[in-house]
Amino acid sequence: MNGSHLDDFLRFLSFPSVSADSAPAYRQGVKECSEWLAGRLRAAGLVPEIHETPGNPIVVARNAHAAGLPTVLIYGHYDVQPVDPLALWHHPPFEPHVENGIVTARGSADNKGQILAHILGVEEGLKEGNGKLPVNLIFLIEGEEEIGSPNLAPFLEAHKEAFRCDGVVISDSPMIAPGVPTLTYGLRGVAAMEVSVYGPAKDLHSGMYGGAVENPVTVLARLVASLHQADGSVAVPGFYDGVEPVAAWEREEWAKLPFGAAELLAASGAPALGGENHLGVHERLWARPTAEVNGLYGGYQGEGSKTVLPAEAHAKLTFRLVPGQDSASVLAAVEAHLRAKAPGSVRLVVTPGHAGEAYVTSPITGWGAAAQSALRIAFPGKEIALTREGGSIPIVGDFRRILGVDTLLLGLCLPDCNAHSPNETFPLANLEAGIRLNRALLPELGAIGGGKPPIK
Repeated sequence: MNGSHLDDFLRFLSFPSVSADSAPAYRQGVKECSEWLAGRLRAAGLVPEIHETPGNPIVVARNAHAAGLPTVLIYGHYDVQPVDPLALWHHPPFEPHVENGIVTARGSADNKGQILAHILGVEEGLKEGNGKLPVNLIFLIEGEEEIGSPNLAPFLEAHKEAFRCDGVVISDSPMIAPGVPTLTYGLRGVAAMEVSVYGPAKDLHSGMYGGAVENPVTVLARLVASLHQADGSVAVPGFYDGVEPVAAWEREEWAKLPFGAAELLAASGAPALGGENHLGVHERLWARPTAEVNGLYGGYQGEGSKTVLPAEAHAKLTFRLVPGQDSASVLAAVEAHLRAKAPGSVRLVVTPGHAGEAYVTSPITGWGAAAQSALRIAFPGKEIALTREGGSIPIVGDFRRILGVDTLLLGLCLPDCNAHSPNETFPLANLEAGIRLNRALLPELGAIGGGKPPIK
């Protein structure tokens, strides 16, 4: 590992750039991180700008654009997840620890290591090309991805002409397995809601009122249970409307992957897998929509017993969506289902939350084919895994909606990197592989040509 590259990585990781916490130390960490990042992009040979938003700054950098070359936008984020629970970290989360080629720190995998690999790759390319690249390049690195990117889409809408491009590259997802180059061509969408059930005006004595006054926790438990059939499918009428089937070539590719039901079970720590068990595990994870209960609470939560009939109960729900579904329609269908099931003895409040649509593109033509060529160069002798991802990156849908372009998802972190968990890790070998990938990818994309298509 190049010593200066390691120094850059450790410095980048030292900033406590937590976007979800408004504590002064984190606000300062976000500010200083964005400024350091702009300086590092300038040192790489690019022209950086820091754009203030109502939230955290967006860092943009460009090379000297040349007519006739395709324009590639590389997206990443410098904000990181909170560190809680701090007691489970083996080392302070913002004091990077290097051992056996593995860097442990918050943000090492998500997303500082992955975006830094692209920056370092571009720097090497500019040096070897005497300040020129085979593409026109835009870096777009935000500071609010971990809180849903509330200001990025409005920023793009306001400056869409400045970000006209031929396509987007993102490295913010895992490889399917260690050492296996992975091209992700699809993401599930997401739609969130909070469901609240209100009963009596205040908590009541369960002996004096129980049996005659409806218990909101019991009602909510029934409502949540009504979301699923016994076979694991979602019971909401209309939930599967428009769901697109999996193509035969996808099933063939997924069957080759070095990750299946046994590996998923081991990684999860669950006693057995669930869901729609008549379907393959890849289809369940990537190509089927789900209804998930993220939190369920109400009533007494303290030590011991308290004979209370609670006044209210709450559930936080998210629905993972697939191509062919519409988030607004899904939320409307779920709300209609819940209201049809709720008794008149309680008051039901449904509050919609964040949403993003599913995404899929071709991994075998155009930019997808170019990405596969670059992966073969960066990972010689390795079979390329073509995957979808069960999670969501809402900005990918925004790039298609606002800029009219597709996105390549080229993950560099490992499945067990502990992103969003204590002791997040990123191998230095993957940082080096990411540099090689960037060096190979830009010439492959440049060879395709292009010229900033009309924004739709």
